[in-house]
Amino acid sequence: MYFRRKTSAGRAYLQIVESRRDGAQVRQQVIATLGRFEELKASGQLERLVRSGARFAAKAMVLSAAGDDAAIKIAVRRLGPALVFERLWEETSCRAVIAELAGKRKHGFALERAVFLTMLHRLFVSGSDRAADRWREDYAIAGGARLTLHHLYRAMAWLGEELPEKEQDGRTPFSPRCIKDVVEERLFAHRRDLFTRLDLVFMDTTSLYFEGAGGRTLGRYGYSKDHRPDLRQMILAVVIDGDGRPVCSEMWPGNTADVTTLIPVIDRLRRRFSIARVGVVADRGLISAEALAELEARRLLYILGVRERSDKLVRELVLNDSAPFVPLMMSKRGKEIDYEAKAVTLAGRRYIVCRNHQEAEKDAADRAAILAALKRQLAKGDKALVGNIGFRRYLKTIGDEHFAIDAAKVEEEKKFDGIFVLRTNTELNPLEAMLCYKQLWTVEQTFRTAKHLLATRPIFHKLDETIRGHVFCSFLALVLKKALEDRIAALDRSGSWPAIIAALDSLTETEIEHDGKRFVVRSAPQPAASLAIRAAGVALPPTVRDAAAC
Repeated sequence: MYFRRKTSAGRAYLQIVESRRDGAQVRQQVIATLGRFEELKASGQLERLVRSGARFAAKAMVLSAAGDDAAIKIAVRRLGPALVFERLWEETSCRAVIAELAGKRKHGFALERAVFLTMLHRLFVSGSDRAADRWREDYAIAGGARLTLHHLYRAMAWLGEELPEKEQDGRTPFSPRCIKDVVEERLFAHRRDLFTRLDLVFMDTTSLYFEGAGGRTLGRYGYSKDHRPDLRQMILAVVIDGDGRPVCSEMWPGNTADVTTLIPVIDRLRRRFSIARVGVVADRGLISAEALAELEARRLLYILGVRERSDKLVRELVLNDSAPFVPLMMSKRGKEIDYEAKAVTLAGRRYIVCRNHQEAEKDAADRAAILAALKRQLAKGDKALVGNIGFRRYLKTIGDEHFAIDAAKVEEEKKFDGIFVLRTNTELNPLEAMLCYKQLWTVEQTFRTAKHLLATRPIFHKLDETIRGHVFCSFLALVLKKALEDRIAALDRSGSWPAIIAALDSLTETEIEHDGKRFVVRSAPQPAASLAIRAAGVALPPTVRDAAAC
C-alpha cells in the first residue's frame, strides 16, 4: 500500500492505493480517497496523519530522517571488514589457537584481539602498526576500542618471540623456531583430516626491505629483488599446498642465497607437519647442483625449473631432441593458451621441454623489434651498441672496433622462443609435470598479494621479533583471503578481490539521534559485499535498530 497523488479535472487528490496481482498483470485498487491534496496540506491533517502512522512505522521514519539529514549523526563506523573476517577468523581456528597460546601468560590485554586487528588492517589498508592504531577508530571491531598502539607492538613481539632452547628441534640454520611457527603448525593440524595430504608443496622467495637499520640478525645487505641494494632486507619464503592454501612462512637474513634454503626448508617441513613423503615444485632460482644431489639422496620427488640458456646439456642436447611435442590447451585468467610438452632423458636425467605458443610469438616479435632498431643504429654508427644488453646478444665483432648482426646468434635465440624446461625425477607424463609446475604461479600470485595488496613492505620495526610478527600477520591475512575465496568458489561464483575489499569497506552503520532517541542505521551492501557475506555465512544486522540494544 502507498499514498498516491491523483489529478482529476485540474484538482489533485490524495489516495491510499494497493497493488494487486491479477494473473500476469499488476493492478492498482484505490482503498480510500482522503481528500484534496492542497486542503489536507494547508489544514495540517496530512502531517497529523503521517505522524500518527509513524508510531507504527518507526523504522521508515528513522530511515527517512537519516536520508534527509533531519537526524543528528553521532558516529559512523565501518562494519563490513570485521563482519566477514571475524567469522573466518573463527572457522580457520586462528582465534582459538592464538587465544590458547596467549592465555598461558598474563599479558594484561586481549592479545588475540590485537593480532586480529593487525591482520584485518593488512587486508584492507596495510602499513605500520601506528597506522593500524589510527585506522581502527573508524571500524566496528569487537574489543578494538580497548587496544592501544603499545598493545599492537607487544602482540607483534609475542608472535616473533623465539621458543625456549628445548623447543628448537627442527630449526633451520637461518632462523630459530618462534611462536608464529607453533601457530602455523596448529592451524594446519586443525584443517588436517584423513583426506588432507601435503605430498606436493610449492615454495618461492622474495626480499622485503627495511626503512632504517633493520633487524638485529634479519636485516642484511643482499641481492634485492626490489632494486633497493642500498637498504637492509630480509628474505621471506611462503610454502603453499597443492590446493593453494598457505602452509607456513619462513624468514631469513637478507644475505641468504636462495639455493642454500631448499633442503633445510624441506627437512623442516617434514618434521613440523609429520609428512612421510614430499614432492617439491620450485623455480630455477632455488636450484643448485648440491640441492639436486640432496634431493636425490633423500629420494624426494621434485619438479624444478632449469636455466635453459646457461645449462650446456639443456642448451645443446635437450632442446635439439627430435621427439614430437604433445599439445595442450589451457585456460588462464579467461584466456586460452596453447602449450605443448615432451619428455627428454639424457645421462640418466629426465627433462620436460615445454613451449607456450603465445609466448613464442611474443618472443619472436620482440626480437624482430630489437633487430630492426639494431639495424637503424648500425647505419648511424656502432661504437655505443656493445653497452646495450638487448643489442649485444645479437652482435659479432668485425675487426677491432666495429660490430655487425650475427645471424648465427639470431638463429640460436629462436629455439628459446616460448620455451621453459623442467627437470624431474617423477614418472608424470610431460603434460602432468607441466601442469604441476604451472601451479607455481599461485605462489607468485601470493607474493604479489603480499607485497602489493597487503603492502608488507617496507618494514619499520627494528627488532627481529617484532619484524617476524609484522610479516606473520600478512601471512595470516593470506590464510583468511584464501578461506574466503574457497567459500566463494564453493558457491560457483567468482569476484574481483579489490572489488570485494572495497565493497566491504563501504558497508557502514551510522548512529543517529531522532526525536530524542538513538538508532543505528546500516547502509545497503554493494553486490560484491553481499557475495562475501553470503560466502562467509554471516547475517547482516537490521537496517535500523535501537542503539540501546547494541
